[in-house]
Amino acid sequence: MKKKNIALLGATGSIGLSALKVFRQHPDRFRLVSVAAGRQWDKLLPILNEFKVEKACLWDAGSAAQLRKHTSAKVLEGMDGLLELVADGEVDYVLNGLVGAIGCRPTLEAIAHNKQVGLANKETMVMAGEIINAALRRHPDSRLIPIDSEHSAIFQCLSGRPVSEVERIELTASGGPFRERPKSAFASIRKADALKHPTWKMGEKITIDSATLMNKGLEVIEAHYLFGVGFNDIKVVIHPSSIVHSFVQFRDGSLMAQLGCPDMQLPIQYALTYPERWPLNVDRLDMAKIAKLEFFQPDMDKFPCLALAYRAGNLGGTAPAILNAANEAAVARFLEDRAPGAEGAVGFTDIPRIIAAVLDEAAVKQQPDLDDMIAADAWARGAAHRLMASEPERELVAAGTRSKASKR
Repeated sequence: MKKKNIALLGATGSIGLSALKVFRQHPDRFRLVSVAAGRQWDKLLPILNEFKVEKACLWDAGSAAQLRKHTSAKVLEGMDGLLELVADGEVDYVLNGLVGAIGCRPTLEAIAHNKQVGLANKETMVMAGEIINAALRRHPDSRLIPIDSEHSAIFQCLSGRPVSEVERIELTASGGPFRERPKSAFASIRKADALKHPTWKMGEKITIDSATLMNKGLEVIEAHYLFGVGFNDIKVVIHPSSIVHSFVQFRDGSLMAQLGCPDMQLPIQYALTYPERWPLNVDRLDMAKIAKLEFFQPDMDKFPCLALAYRAGNLGGTAPAILNAANEAAVARFLEDRAPGAEGAVGFTDIPRIIAAVLDEAAVKQQPDLDDMIAADAWARGAAHRLMASEPERELVAAGTRSKASKR
């Protein structure tokens, strides 16, 4: 069997590390040609050595310079480096595990070069779902398979069935660490509290998104573009044990679900091997031991980020890109963990307030091209940073009013 030659983007993150576990189980079937990461060159180096990787890219130029001192592999940097990795004629398959908006252009570049893409970077479809789908129509030899556990579950449940047979999609959410915490106690939530996810081990940004339920909101938008289902027919259900990864309700009354232990190796390998299923050494479910599965409706009053995602999705155009950029900016500031009351500090409850204020100010453009999306992303980050710049402006956000500094 011919090996698949893989470019792994986000190699030092949670998706990348899970992918490496899959590669180790099938050394005769996968060849890791190139890897990319943000700035953790010291964590990338042992991956280069173990898998004899020939090319690497680091987003941060200083980190790339450090890596070059310790390896004979070709070391690239920045967006140009990422695009070079995915365009490489030696690469068959691009596994995109990058976090944030930077994952969008490499996905488009991979499609333009007729690569197979395993997509764990949800921001790609949130920012540019229509653009990605148009690119896939122009390049029918390319194929995109989702890796997020929820979207992988839907993909598996559909098994190629047409969307016309689907009545609704239900995305499951763990509910994060604050599902049972009263809203009145949210103001005291700090970074360390929000990073204590009950079931999944993930990077910091996605863990905070899970705690606010923005992660699920982004997945709603992603599902809309991946599967062509309207927003009114995409529901979210809280499922704390993370055993059922999502449901598809068909029009004949059948409800299909995909179940499995919470381990990202399964959706990663399925995306790599589709339509085949290969052996995989992960935990198996024992339904008798599980005994019961619990489901709850999400509380959008406690978790307004979910409602904001539906709002942006229904607005369409550049609104999802604006939502995503404002969220990335607010979460990044929250992760700085500045002391409450300090200049520029962002608390847990400030995150949705900032996003809402940016959406309120946005001039949403319909039928955007990629340049429009990039411009909307940049504007939204700037608007969010202006809102976070000083305590008086943050108070305006908290009051739900518009800051003059963020008007466009």
